[in-house]
Parts: sequence; structure tokens; C-alpha cells
Amino acid sequence: MISLCFLHVKQKPDHGEICAIYGLYKQATVGDVNIERPGMFDFTGKAKWDAWEAKKGLSKNEAMATYVDLVEKLKAKYGI
Repeated sequence: MISLCFLHVKQKPDHGEICAIYGLYKQATVGDVNIERPGMFDFTGKAKWDAWEAKKGLSKNEAMATYVDLVEKLKAKYGI
């Protein structure tokens, strides 16, 4: 079982889905990205930063609603 921000699914979502979840979560809880992009050898940090940056401009409420919609789709796709 894989746990993603309180989402437990039977199979691991793909990289794009995980990045989308992370970006929406950060946008909903913090707002627009407020830190510099990590260095060239921090591959995970850069992927997270890019996912968050991709959601720039969404209001916290829009990000939260989109996050919930995505989680519901992933629950249906991968099972809980």
C-alpha cells in the first residue's frame, strides 16, 4: 500500500501524478512558490519545485479543490 498525503492506494501512481499531487498540496497550503529552485544535483528537490511552480497563480481554494478532484480520480484508478 502506498501513502500519499493521507491517500492510501494499492498501486503507486506514476511520476506525473505524484508531482501533480505535491504541487497542488504546496499551492493549497503555502501559495505560490517562495523559495529558489534547488541546485543541479538535487533531482528530487528540483522535481518538487517544478511541480509547485507549475501551479503558480492558482488560489489556495482552487488548488485545494483540484487536489481533492485528483485524489478522487486516483482512488478510482488505483483502488484504496
